[in-house]
Amino acid sequence: MRIDARSTIALALALGLAACGKPAEDKAADSAADTSGAAPAAATPSAAASTADAGGKPAAFAQCAACHAVEKGKHGIGPSLAGVYGTKSGEIAGYAFSDAMKSANLTWDDATLDKYLTAPMKLVPGTKMTFAGLSDAAKRKEVIEYLKTLK
Repeated sequence: MRIDARSTIALALALGLAACGKPAEDKAADSAADTSGAAPAAATPSAAASTADAGGKPAAFAQCAACHAVEKGKHGIGPSLAGVYGTKSGEIAGYAFSDAMKSANLTWDDATLDKYLTAPMKLVPGTKMTFAGLSDAAKRKEVIEYLKTLK
């Protein structure tokens, strides 16, 4: 079976877009938090630890991994996230960032990453990142802590 370049690009785009948006588990967690008033399970250290795989990646990072590699210099639909913590927006070498991201002048620290991962297109209008955002604060924190380990 022969697969042409257009089919490959269409498949990659479909997979990338499939990772965008709010996963069902976030919607369920939001509903449970709204009705029960209890703290989310991921807020406890033992629950947070159980959401990470053996390599230390939190489960929520799977959405990121659909478009981003964690190896330095390996870019996918999005830039490599290796070493991104502490850099300026649009500074990762070898990736063609949008003008919006290059001119956003953000430093990727805890507060900025938290705000960005909540609603990327709201913080940086015009970004190429079409991810709708991660509404669960505990999951965002896990992802940010993981990003800090990527060198």
